Amino acid sequence: MHDLIIIGSGPAGFTAAIYAARANLKPIVLASSVEMGGDLMTTTDVENFPGFPEGIQGPDLMFAMQQQAERFGADVRMQDVTELELDGEVKRVHVGDEVLEARAVIFATGSAYRKLGVEGEERLSGHGVSWCATCDGFFFKQKQLIVVGGGDSAMEEANFLTKFADKVTIVHRSEHFRASEVMLDRSRANERIEFLMNTVVESIDGDAQVNAVTLRDTVSGQVRAMPVDGVFVAIGSDPRTHLVHDKLMLTAEGTIAVDGRTSRTSVPGVFAAGDVIDPTYRQAVTAAASGTVAALDAEHYLTAHAVPVLVASPEEAAL
Repeated sequence: MHDLIIIGSGPAGFTAAIYAARANLKPIVLASSVEMGGDLMTTTDVENFPGFPEGIQGPDLMFAMQQQAERFGADVRMQDVTELELDGEVKRVHVGDEVLEARAVIFATGSAYRKLGVEGEERLSGHGVSWCATCDGFFFKQKQLIVVGGGDSAMEEANFLTKFADKVTIVHRSEHFRASEVMLDRSRANERIEFLMNTVVESIDGDAQVNAVTLRDTVSGQVRAMPVDGVFVAIGSDPRTHLVHDKLMLTAEGTIAVDGRTSRTSVPGVFAAGDVIDPTYRQAVTAAASGTVAALDAEHYLTAHAVPVLVASPEEAAL
């Protein structure tokens, strides 16, 4: 029986592991064999995480967090969770044919950006293709960019990117936007933003770096190339909650519901942290802070539900 199992290994999961390990909870971190480190594993320069004035590579930051957690005694395993049993005082986490038992669980599986699914998107990720303007916009000073999407998030990304880029073109597959009128008006009033309606991205082009996109007009079918320096995909993201559907209460946005500013979920002894509870900010530093909250909440829960130590009577001790 373990005190704590942490599912997930992004900034939230590893920060929770650091705090939990320092509290002598000896956490097991199920880091995944595929998604270890979360989205930062596909991010190049991270310049907005406190403590690194010269910036740091995304994978280097995650490996440093892992090493810090392991230094304090966290047991990090590159394994994937296949099933959860969360009811009752004992939580059961299935990892293949193995079942791990714990008194508390922190769920920190993050979110996944929706992707276009076009040629060049994966290959050029971190080399001109991004899903986060606040993370990467700084690297595109005086560049030509496109933002793909038609909702509020696309408008917000485009407006933010005009702080750095010379020109931002919003590419949307329809002539009707899902964005609010306020966000649309703001984007239309921005002289650095242009619009391409009824247009989809067929491919993202370039060898080592993005240098163009291939576009198709959804009305005429015409295909053409457009030179660009970067592509920002803003078609939404999905929290990785497939393991807890029908097990934990979710919000209208599909994230795990927690009690106020705590990490407490609808099931006692189960806590959640990071992007899996955050539909708004989705930053490495906010995820790390959320992981801290989860570890402290789990520690308080385990202390309040401590297993009583049975003291033998003098007669039993003599046997």
